Amino acid sequence: MRNYITDIFDRDTIIHLRIPFSLFLFPIFCFAISQSVTINWMNTLIVFISLHFFIYPGSNVYNSYMDNDKGSIGGLKNPPPATIKLYNASIIMDTIGLLLCLFVNMWLLLLMLLYVAVSKAYSWRGIRLKKYAILSWLIVITFQGAFTFMIVNMCSENNFNTQWFDNKNIACMLIASLLIGGFYPLTQIYQHDEDSRRGDYTISYKLGVIGTFIFSALLFLLASAISYYYFSSYYGVGQFFIFSGCLFPVVVYFLYWFTITLRDKSSADFAHAMRMTMLSSLSMIVCFSTIFILNQH
Repeated sequence: MRNYITDIFDRDTIIHLRIPFSLFLFPIFCFAISQSVTINWMNTLIVFISLHFFIYPGSNVYNSYMDNDKGSIGGLKNPPPATIKLYNASIIMDTIGLLLCLFVNMWLLLLMLLYVAVSKAYSWRGIRLKKYAILSWLIVITFQGAFTFMIVNMCSENNFNTQWFDNKNIACMLIASLLIGGFYPLTQIYQHDEDSRRGDYTISYKLGVIGTFIFSALLFLLASAISYYYFSSYYGVGQFFIFSGCLFPVVVYFLYWFTITLRDKSSADFAHAMRMTMLSSLSMIVCFSTIFILNQH
């Protein structure tokens, strides 16, 4: 058994897990915790470990196996070859992540199972939701945004009742989806050629390079407008200023990247996309961590 596990999780598989890449989805987790009224720390720890160390990496290796990318992918400039080991690793990672959910309750297991199933359908060649530009975008922003906020906040508050779906939490789900919705096309902007060769016509491919920037900017503006309504309604405008202040360096870099891409479309590359991803993730982590501290005191 030990040899079987070590054979599957070799150096290439571990690289394809892209565990550090889970950092880019951590802001939604932080947002969900920052909006928790009461916090069950054991539940919070379990859902954090399940998501960021097993479910997300399991989705990463499965996607790598199905895509068999030769060029750069999210978090990896030069990915190793994709082998059957990645498929086996995804099953192991998903199984462990799902079993961990049982330490919270059956509701979390069922919700996480739905997340895993949709993630598989997104990449699996038999269904391949990824090839449908608008549908795949809607699925990503729903499950990595609203759905993730929901399961993390529900776990944190240990509240899996239908009463959880009040106006406050629904507004948070909308903000989470809009943030992911604006960010996600920018991660596809350098993969148009490779995606289209596989028949995956992503929303970024459909929009084009310049259209992707404009679309993302509109989504970020909409997210900011709803965030202003949300924070001013439930906490006070001061928290919106924290939100907008933390976004300021992201906006500056976005405008810089957009400007140089207008002059030379080759600037819509892996390096700039990863810098944008890292900067936006760290900024939002700082934002929601600060709001968390304020709300807890």
